[in-house]
Parts: sequence; C-alpha cells; structure tokens
Amino acid sequence: MNCWISRIRRATLSLVLPALPATCWALNDPATLWSVELHSPSDSCPAIGADGTIYFGTGDGKLWAVDPKGSPKWSFTTGFGGRMGVEINSSPAIGADGTIYFGSRDRKFYALRPDGTRKWAVETGGWVDASAAIARDGTVCFGSWDKTFYALNPNGTTNWQLRTDGEIVSSAAISGEGTIYFGSHDHKLRALGPDGGKKWEFTTGGPIISSPAILPGECVYFTSVDGTFYALNFDGTVRWKLRTGGYTSSSPVIGPDGVIYVGVNAQIWAIAPDGGKKWVQPVDMIVESAPVILQDRSICYISRYGMLCDINPDGSLKWSLFMQYYGCSSPAVGATGVMYLPHVGDFWALSTTVPLGQTAWPKFRCNARNTGNAWDLPR
Repeated sequence: MNCWISRIRRATLSLVLPALPATCWALNDPATLWSVELHSPSDSCPAIGADGTIYFGTGDGKLWAVDPKGSPKWSFTTGFGGRMGVEINSSPAIGADGTIYFGSRDRKFYALRPDGTRKWAVETGGWVDASAAIARDGTVCFGSWDKTFYALNPNGTTNWQLRTDGEIVSSAAISGEGTIYFGSHDHKLRALGPDGGKKWEFTTGGPIISSPAILPGECVYFTSVDGTFYALNFDGTVRWKLRTGGYTSSSPVIGPDGVIYVGVNAQIWAIAPDGGKKWVQPVDMIVESAPVILQDRSICYISRYGMLCDINPDGSLKWSLFMQYYGCSSPAVGATGVMYLPHVGDFWALSTTVPLGQTAWPKFRCNARNTGNAWDLPR
C-alpha cells in the first residue's frame, strides 16, 4: 500500500509509545486460528482466491500463497534474490481465471499462475507500489513511480500507456461503466476511458497517494495530502469537499447507509453522504491502511501502533486486539468471516466470524479479489 510518508517517519514513530485511549480496549478479543512465519514484514493487503487461498507480498520481495488452514502453498521471489529493498508493497489482484497480478520494487509487474509459476513480467522505469485494477475485459491497469500509467492485456502486451507529471502510488479504481480513476503526485485525479482517452482531470492542492472509492451512480471519493476529502461527480465537477487536515494514505470505504469511513492522521472519520462530518474517533497512532466494512455494519481498522479495533457505526467499540507495531496493510476477510493480516514477521488468521459487508466499496481494492472494480461486487 501507499506508505511513503510513514517510511520517512518510521524510525521516529517506533520510539514513541503513546497512551492508548480507553475506548480501544475490550475483553472479547478474537483469537489466533493460525499463523505463518514469514521472517519479513508486509504492507500488502491480502487477496483471496475463489478456493480460499490467500495471496500477499512481503518486504523481502516474495509473493506468498497460503491455504485457508494456514499451510503455505508456495512463495515466488521477485527480482534480486529476495533481498530487502525490493519490497512488494503492491497488493495482489486476482483475475477471473485465477491469475495473480502484482508489482514490485524490482521495477517489474508480474502475472503468476495459481500454482505460483510465472506467466510473464513487464519491466517499468520505477517501483511499482500501486496495486492493479482489473477491467471487465481482463485489461490490467496500474501506475508506477516512473510517472506512467500502464494498461496491459492479459497476455502481458501493452494495450496503452499514459504519461503523467508525477509518480503514481495511488491504486486505480474502475467504475461499472469502465471509467478508470487514479491519483498522482502531480496533484491530479484523472478519469480515463477504457481505451486510455482522457475524460477529465481534477487538480488538488497536493499529491494524491491514497486510492479512490466509487459510489456507483453517484460519485468518486478520494483524499489528497492537501488535507481535503473530495467527492467528485462523474463529470469531474465537485459534489462537495471536506477539510480534514489529513496527510496519511488511508483510502476511503463506504458503509451500507452511504457513510464514508477513512483514516485521517491519528483519527478515524465518519463522513455523511452529503459531506458533513458525523464523528471523529481518536486513535493511538496514525492510520494509513483503509478500514474494512463488515456485514454487521461494523467498521474494522488498524493503526500503525498495531491496535486492531472493530467499532459500531456510532463509533462505539465492539472489540480490539493489540497487534504490536504494524505496517500499512488493510486486513482481508474470508467468506466465513475469518480475518487475515500480517503481524511483524508473521501472517495471522483471526477467529472473527462476520463476513465482508456487501456495500458499494467495503474495503481497500473493493472486494476480496482486490480487483479495484465496482463491477466485481456481489449482485
């Protein structure tokens, strides 16, 4: 995920032990079902395949596949022999045929078969931290630090490319109609047609490092480092905007009643569909990952300090679990409600029982396969 600000501050933050708010403690914490030792941290949001296999990247340049019972199936090593410094911060996306797509800091974008063998790899001119979005026709879209947005055919050939004026770490979102939205360090959110043609671009006051969320038939939501949360109509005009003061990379998600939830620095915000601030909950440390909406309407989030909390729509606590120092990965939720997420140098499955919410945009990358496509939601 997009963690460039936190990486600058990581050494400082790791020395700070903030007092935890009393509202972040509960007795009914979930238990650990199983864990896998990775020997490396992870900032990659897991993707879940049709057979329940969980895929995620790690900081030593490996893409892992783990079965639902916690047994590693395989790991694929990218670029430079698994050395630190070639992290996979990109969250994997799973195509309709089971192909796993992801980027790496070895400056390549990969497609793997479900058995872990490589189908193809495409070189770019920079790190690929952004996660891929998969269009209905199988086109795979992603941006790179080389200031280029790529659209690749399922066989790895180039469909089209778009050059921007800034690095791209924002992961694209695709509407049901096929419009592609993504942000860039050049302060712009762009809307492109399926053929790469520009529909419009909207300029903010700062880089856009988080990923957009789409409310079908209504608008697109996103944040900018300029400290503002934006809602744009599908023609690029402003529906509303809300000053938050936010600079972190948390991406918005949408609840069943249309309320938007997002991490803002060291807070969780609930924003009404009309742009009004509903409530703000202080958190122990900055929140860079996206919250997750569950089927019981609760909202699960985790801070960099490692406090995993599940809260009700009014902001009151349901449960919490301390995960120690954490990264930027948003949790994944399986079909039975089991929650998957990395923990320092391990990967955990937690005994939660509430499945992912069936809302317009319930999690980072929209759905369990991480396709970033509104069309792929359950209907």
